[in-house]
Amino acid sequence: MAVATTRQYGRPGSVGSVLTAAAILSAAGTAGALAAWAAAAYLARKVVSSDVVRPDDVEILGVGNDSVILRATAMTVSRGRYGLWLDGGAGHARLGDLIDHDEQSRTVTRELLGVDRGRLRAGWARWNQYYYAGTPASALGLEHVDVEVEGDLGAMPAWFVPPSATVPARDTWAILVHGRAATREECLRAVPVLHRLGFPVLIVSYRNDADGVRSPGGCCHLGEVEWRDAEAAVLHAVDRGAHDVVMVGWSMGGSIILQLLSRSWTADRVRGVILDAPVIDWRDVLTHQGAANRVPGAVGRLSQTVLEHPHARRLTGTEVPLSLDRLDWVRRAWELQLPMLIVHSDDDDFVPSGPSRRLAAARPDLVTLVSTRGALHTQEWNVDSETWDAAVARFALDTL
Repeated sequence: MAVATTRQYGRPGSVGSVLTAAAILSAAGTAGALAAWAAAAYLARKVVSSDVVRPDDVEILGVGNDSVILRATAMTVSRGRYGLWLDGGAGHARLGDLIDHDEQSRTVTRELLGVDRGRLRAGWARWNQYYYAGTPASALGLEHVDVEVEGDLGAMPAWFVPPSATVPARDTWAILVHGRAATREECLRAVPVLHRLGFPVLIVSYRNDADGVRSPGGCCHLGEVEWRDAEAAVLHAVDRGAHDVVMVGWSMGGSIILQLLSRSWTADRVRGVILDAPVIDWRDVLTHQGAANRVPGAVGRLSQTVLEHPHARRLTGTEVPLSLDRLDWVRRAWELQLPMLIVHSDDDDFVPSGPSRRLAAARPDLVTLVSTRGALHTQEWNVDSETWDAAVARFALDTL
């Protein structure tokens, strides 16, 4: 197996959690305590909700033949290549780097690299870091096959991209796992370099994806349950000729993969792991997000207790209580037994890079960390695709 599985974890709703809740109740009084519990339960439900609505967030001010003018925001002034969803996702355009940033008028002009579908015009759109939109064939010009991976909830759609015919094919498959509330398109950026290296590539979906199977409660479990779908993907690959696999994940996809390594009997088929802006420690992420959204610290901590407590499941809709200890890989660093590449920006605004740094410091024998600057969450490739591709190629050639 890839990691040891003998460690015992703190019981959800442990004495420390109960005492924390009791202290809040005592300090706040009954009315305040009820308000705190209500706020914590609401926050916990938001954390595990899989129905994430992404509103339009970019104002298009003008469109030229090879450029587009946008309202300046933290996203639109970012260096690199990005995508724009148009008309609620019906259309898509690809943008290149900055041409001009007028701070006085609060506008930016970016290269227009192409319109994949729909009509690009003045109005509102939604920013995306995927850059590519569509299938491997339509977005990358690479042959692919639509396949289904059979999981415990049913068939999950996936794309299979055969290896390049110009290089020796490997019997190690690359299995790509997107992040929370994302789509398989998030993974397309990694396909060209893996394809050139001779990897067969399987881009998978998992429960509660927009185009996938739905779990009974329809909740996101932060990797605690979704790892079973990654396990099904490993079995799918092995059944079709893969000797072993390398797992590649973005954001919560990293959490899913790490749970597979510690909990699945298929973990001995995994040769290595490549993670982009991974969630290494969910407590760290939830605390950061709470502070960023001005959630009182006590309410934020109480919401974590709600997520872990078995009797609070009816408040969150989860199938099982979550174990934030089990989702903390800084604490579990000693268990790792596989080579791992982590690419993480120190400017990540959603999943801070601190846990990635701490994990790399704890296990320098296994973890290679490529730290970058200037990229928001999972946008390391967008800002510097050459560095991203080179790191993946070097890791693959040296390790796999």
